[in-house]
Amino acid sequence: MPEIGEIRAHAERVAAELEGRSLVGFRPLSFSILKTFNPDPNDAVGERFIGIRTRGKYLLLDFESISYVVHLMQGGRLRPDAKQAAKPRNGQARWTFEDGIAYLLTEAGSDKRAGIWVVPAGLPFDQIEPLQYLGPDFDSLSKGELAHLLSEQSMRLHGWLRRQSLIAGIGRRLANEICHEAMISPFAMTAKLTDEQIGRLHAAMAVSLERSLEFEHAQSEIVASAKRASLVHNRTGEPCPRCEEALREVVYNKYTVHYCAACQTAGKVLADNTTSKFLK
Repeated sequence: MPEIGEIRAHAERVAAELEGRSLVGFRPLSFSILKTFNPDPNDAVGERFIGIRTRGKYLLLDFESISYVVHLMQGGRLRPDAKQAAKPRNGQARWTFEDGIAYLLTEAGSDKRAGIWVVPAGLPFDQIEPLQYLGPDFDSLSKGELAHLLSEQSMRLHGWLRRQSLIAGIGRRLANEICHEAMISPFAMTAKLTDEQIGRLHAAMAVSLERSLEFEHAQSEIVASAKRASLVHNRTGEPCPRCEEALREVVYNKYTVHYCAACQTAGKVLADNTTSKFLK
């Protein structure tokens, strides 16, 4: 799933092309893509595109009277649509602008989970469903605010980083990168982190996002997960970029934790099962 770096860089690309253009039409191409029906999604037709914002992993396309809140989920993409076919492959919704420019929301795969919410323009984030359920964007937190949030939960750090209701914008890749950059075990308990560890974690968040944005700004679109920049994510068996120890993994049904035993767990290898106990 695209994380905050991919989403923000893509928002910049879309905004640069659509700035100031008027919307000619909006057409849902899938019965399930619209999650709200009031306001009418066609209320923006004839209105000027104002800009695009992000919140966590969500895009907000702003017009004068309404905003379209878009969640791409795992396989969704918002791309220029030069062909504008009547039945585009994986097509979910299309925005058409003056001068013949169009953007198509697609979603690959059979598990269609991408969504569009239509809300009145100008609503604060905490009044927009589903944004009201999100924790703060992770890069908006001071070290003190991060420490407070960590102390309120007692759970493994990797899972805490990915819990959008606690802290928004981090997915599987960034969680692996952040834990490695901070030199903290992905299974360290959040409530037991020291002040020094929290400082490293806070700095690692900023560094990991900066690396992500640097890579994404060089792309023309959101690329596949396997092609995104990473130092440890999806690099099991490769040398750790810090100490050259072989990187390891813990595999779950829906995701994999990547880590360096030498840098993050004092040489201890994490059990490759859901109990995740330490092995000698």
